[in-house]
Amino acid sequence: MPAALPLRHFFLALAVVAVWGTNFVVIKLALNHLPPLLFAALRYTFALFPALFFVRVPQVGWKNLATYGVLIGAGMFGLLFLAINGHISPGIASLVVQMQVFFTIGLSMRISGEKVQPFQWLALLLATAGIATIGFHTDGTTTVLGLVLVLCAALSWSGGNIAAKQGAPSNMLAYVVWASAFALPPLYGLSFVFEGWDAIAKGLQDGDAVTWAAVAWQSWGNTLFGYAAWGWLLARHPAATITPMALLVPVFGMGASAFWLGESLPPWKLIAAALVMGGLAVNLLWPRWRRTI
Repeated sequence: MPAALPLRHFFLALAVVAVWGTNFVVIKLALNHLPPLLFAALRYTFALFPALFFVRVPQVGWKNLATYGVLIGAGMFGLLFLAINGHISPGIASLVVQMQVFFTIGLSMRISGEKVQPFQWLALLLATAGIATIGFHTDGTTTVLGLVLVLCAALSWSGGNIAAKQGAPSNMLAYVVWASAFALPPLYGLSFVFEGWDAIAKGLQDGDAVTWAAVAWQSWGNTLFGYAAWGWLLARHPAATITPMALLVPVFGMGASAFWLGESLPPWKLIAAALVMGGLAVNLLWPRWRRTI
């Protein structure tokens, strides 16, 4: 697998992280009416229907499909929605969930023997410094429970990354659609048990146009486009090359929060963003520069 990304693959990855970054604001808007586990269940309901009638079952094992569906659907997003529902701000959540980068690289090294190159360590160091800068300036909107939930969501995301890489389906859209079927039973079951029918009914009744637009964005933009494209990239490049791109998610997330939610952007946030983007530049441009000398 090539360590350097072709330019078109870079722009595809950039589009995905832009969708994922702005998505944290969308999540917050939907949670004004929908209980978090129900919201996650609806997300994957509309990712599955009606798409399953138009795409064939991918040529991977059912166990792999189930692993991906449960880890990404119930694990990552179920926990993330619970966290953002009053336990952590969208901007901080977009930061903390990026621990999936380090979890994924660690799992890849252990499972498949991928080796991280020195320039990639430098890229991760710069990006980590950016994340640490943001972490040192939290404003009291983060709780211990919120941090734990998002860290568990990040671990689930990394497991989903590994499952997609091992499955290596030829049709990532079909893979994401059919894997969604395995996210539904645990999400609906947990919603009925912990949120209850009254909260579910009230959420469905109170949902307005913004709420259902957010559900549609989650299902079709974030899930079908985002995870199909991300899995496609992971199947073609080492995890250590692709996953650092996700460090741009908090940049988009904080920018969206500033635009739509009025979050301030003091100098320390801009410095942190520069560090993250500097790490990305090293990761992407170093192999190209080495080939020119």
